[in-house]
Formats: sequence, structure tokens, C-alpha cells
Amino acid sequence: MTGSPDRPPVAQADLDAVERQLGRIPRGVVEVSHRCPCGEPDVLRTLPRLPDGTPFPTSFYATCPRLTGAISTLESEGVMREMSDRLEQDPDLAQRYAAAHDDYLARRTELGHVDEIDGISAGGMPSRVKCLHVLVAHSLSVGAGVNPLGDEALGMLPEWWASHPCTELVEDT
Repeated sequence: MTGSPDRPPVAQADLDAVERQLGRIPRGVVEVSHRCPCGEPDVLRTLPRLPDGTPFPTSFYATCPRLTGAISTLESEGVMREMSDRLEQDPDLAQRYAAAHDDYLARRTELGHVDEIDGISAGGMPSRVKCLHVLVAHSLSVGAGVNPLGDEALGMLPEWWASHPCTELVEDT
């Protein structure tokens, strides 16, 4: 089980579920930061430095294969490019997205400071959209109203949990 000194360890059952979702052992897990409506973990919160010493800027990590597949579909439809274009044209949106970047950094710094990634969040924040997976994971973990583009992408997703629990997808294939 992993965790951090000020947080309880992550339950082995959750780590096992995530291992089935990812097809590998999860690394640097601090907590399950969001659960899918099916009850399984779908977003993890991870350390900013993995146990092997690698800096890891992705503090909120989507794990559910149904969720990540749905997000990938949005990415393939050009949603990131459209959102990045809007950031250049809409100062209010750009300001709110920059605040989301600051929130992401503050939450990651709660888990430790890593010089190599200081000031670097994830997903393209604060100036572009590079990865919807990160933005959606951030929104799911911290709630609506913090990451406007994460919230928007989340609103575009189908009910990824509707068919089966997330861990069954790996077992089905």
C-alpha cells in the first residue's frame, strides 16, 4: 500500500482495482481522489516524485479505461485545439484557466516540492490544452468550478460507467 506520512495508506483493494484498470502496478499513489459512479477508483492522486525518483507532474491521474477511452475520443475530435483557440480569444476563460493551473500547482505542492517541475502543472495549463485526461481528472478530483475546461470536457463525456464496473473492461478483453 502507498500513501504519504499525513494520509492513510490507499486500500489494497483499490490498488488492485487500479492495477486491473491500467494493466500494471500503479506508482506513487497517495489517494483515490475520485470514484466512478460504479464505485471503482477512476482518478488517483500521485506524488510529484515517483518512488524511482522520476519527477511526475501529473498529480491527478485518470485510471478507468472507460473514462480514458471516452476522453481520448474527445481529443480525437479536435476538442483540445478548439479549447486552445478559445483561450487566445477569451480573456475571462484564460484567466480562469490560469487560476486552475495555480490550483493544480498548489495541490501538488501539498504533496512535496520537486525542483524539476516547479511551476509546471499538466495538461498544457496555463496557456493551452494539451491533455484532456489531466483536465478531467482535475475537475473530478476537486469538483466543479475550479478548472473550466476540465468541467467543460467532463460535461461532453457519455456515461462511461453505465455498462459495467471499470475493472470488468480489462477482464472482458
